[in-house]
Amino acid sequence: MFEGINIPFDPYIFGGTTTAFSWHGFLTFIAVGTAIWMSGRAAIRERLDQEQVYNTALWGVLGGIVGARIVHVLDNWAIYGDDPLSIFAVWNGGIGLWGGILGGWIAGSIYAYFAKAPIGRFMDIAAAPLLVAQTIGRIGDIINGEHWSRPLEMFWAWYFTDIDSPARAVIDQHPDLFGTDVERPVHPAVVYEMITNIIILGVIFFLRGKVRPAGSVFMVYLALYATARFGIQFVRLDDVKFWGLQEAHLIAILVWLVTIPWIVWKVRWTGGGGAPKRRMREVADVDRVTAGRSRRERRRELAR
Repeated sequence: MFEGINIPFDPYIFGGTTTAFSWHGFLTFIAVGTAIWMSGRAAIRERLDQEQVYNTALWGVLGGIVGARIVHVLDNWAIYGDDPLSIFAVWNGGIGLWGGILGGWIAGSIYAYFAKAPIGRFMDIAAAPLLVAQTIGRIGDIINGEHWSRPLEMFWAWYFTDIDSPARAVIDQHPDLFGTDVERPVHPAVVYEMITNIIILGVIFFLRGKVRPAGSVFMVYLALYATARFGIQFVRLDDVKFWGLQEAHLIAILVWLVTIPWIVWKVRWTGGGGAPKRRMREVADVDRVTAGRSRRERRRELAR
């Protein structure tokens, strides 16, 4: 049999399957903290209200948790439908990344709207932190042995040997369903996604300050991630809904229906002139305010 890369890690830092703290949970916590920190730094760079950015990020995190759970439960309804109370047992794991991204976007945007914050600019500064957070979280997927993929006979294929790894457990229980077995190396689909995340991050950094209106960078991020995820999903062995498409495929299509028309009809290239010009206007405004204050102070001095 072809020898792949052995992933031997125990997915649990401590505990077991009922009361446990997994590497995936720990790295998800690190990922969220990193994203919030990056957003705060971006707020300083873009001269945005940092407190407002943090508040929006907090609501985005809460919305992301709810959305991630909803997407996971819907994708695995055959399991949760028989035991509805297990839907709320989030400590046992089970999240859908698409739900986290979209749920966080919706919740954060709603808060920003009622807080009268610049939603488009907040969206743009969130794109890079989200990509970094997604990539950190995927490291947890590797250690945990999450996701099951199609067999692959190449040197970068891998297999999981710890008995608690979710992918190994599911394949062991349903070998006929997935067309493979626990000893057969498979596509490292998570690594493919991490690589595309880094490429998209490079595109985001290149576009920053070069496109308008506000929100364009975030829309490009969503469209590119949807495209990458749509392709990668074909090597994953998630539940097929219809037409050979999995849940992540269908969500990617819905994201395209929103982002591609928006990009085609709204996004305009500024070549980098937009951000510097905006900063020049902000400096000029500050100078005018300062000059006006100085004149008023001189008048008060003369009046004395």
